Amino acid sequence: MSRSRGLAGFLALAALLLLWGCDDTGVAPAPGSPAPPRDLDAYYYAGAVHLSWSLDAQWRDESFRVYGKRLTDPDPFLLAEVTSCFEGNCRYTDVNIVAQTTYEYYVAAVDPATGRETPSDYWVKVEVPSMTPPPPPEGVVAVALDGAVYLRWDPESLEVTGARFFRVYLEGDEGDVFLLGDTDSPGFLDLRVENGFTFRYFVTSVDAYGHEGEGSVLASATPRPDFHDEVLYAFEDRPEDAGFRFQPSEVDDPIRHGDAPDRHFRVEADEAGWWLVPGPDVAVYPDAFFTTALRCGPAADASCSELSQAPASGYAAQDLELVPGFTYVLRLPDEGGGFRYAALRVSHVGYAQDERIVIFDWAHQLQPDNRQLAPAGP
Repeated sequence: MSRSRGLAGFLALAALLLLWGCDDTGVAPAPGSPAPPRDLDAYYYAGAVHLSWSLDAQWRDESFRVYGKRLTDPDPFLLAEVTSCFEGNCRYTDVNIVAQTTYEYYVAAVDPATGRETPSDYWVKVEVPSMTPPPPPEGVVAVALDGAVYLRWDPESLEVTGARFFRVYLEGDEGDVFLLGDTDSPGFLDLRVENGFTFRYFVTSVDAYGHEGEGSVLASATPRPDFHDEVLYAFEDRPEDAGFRFQPSEVDDPIRHGDAPDRHFRVEADEAGWWLVPGPDVAVYPDAFFTTALRCGPAADASCSELSQAPASGYAAQDLELVPGFTYVLRLPDEGGGFRYAALRVSHVGYAQDERIVIFDWAHQLQPDNRQLAPAGP
């Protein structure tokens, strides 16, 4: 005699393999035997068969023996003895299984004094699928943000790899690995980073059966401050608000007097336009870059364009005309030697009442000689 037992609740949670059926063990408990285990259930996930059962109301601290066999075996084998359960529920995990093989299990309660067993009312049957893990996602890119790193990869990865979800890992300086979290979308935002330090990540694919594949190629990013809608006045109109110094934090005011010795640049204006004038020991790249945004972070549209890296050479101490829609790169001397790089993207030039202004977004890489301002394209 056989009867079916579904995994409805559990399948929704883990997308696991269907429990085929449950067969009567054919063994009736003898008088005085321990109460049998109840609600025996089993499923396959992540390279193992997981069994669970509950305690009968008449349970008296008896242990349980787990029996199993391949469908083709004539008799079951004793797999393990379970002596402890938690909050009325018992579990056992069978890792000694072979792919594409069907297994049957039952559990028996054992009287500690007599050794007499009372089996569960039925067997459970589980089919183990192929254990081939899915490939990693392609095109993993780390986007450096202000106090955060955004990871993105091929949006078709779920379909291409056959994954159900992805796991995101951080690789430490000593090669140690930390799991940051899971996501079923082609992106992940890490908010536990610090500006000025480089972070390395990789991503794995996990299929519906819990098989986890190899890691993707490493993607690294060095988060740095960036700010939006900064306003400077022309030195000729309001000199006290015409200078600017790139700062590591929004706590520090970046606005300087146009003649301040620690300014990185100031804004000037004349009949020909608005001008970026570099400060002492500061050089600028002589060509501006057309961009649609300072950075293309989370939720950016497909047409978004940014400047991913500062140029390696070619900087000079010269004035540049400021034009909306263009990004400008500055090379700043670092106190410890080397250079730091910064970028500003002009959104508006114009007038506030009778005074000329520039409105811009800016980013500042704190790590010396790191030219990363935004990620390279996917």
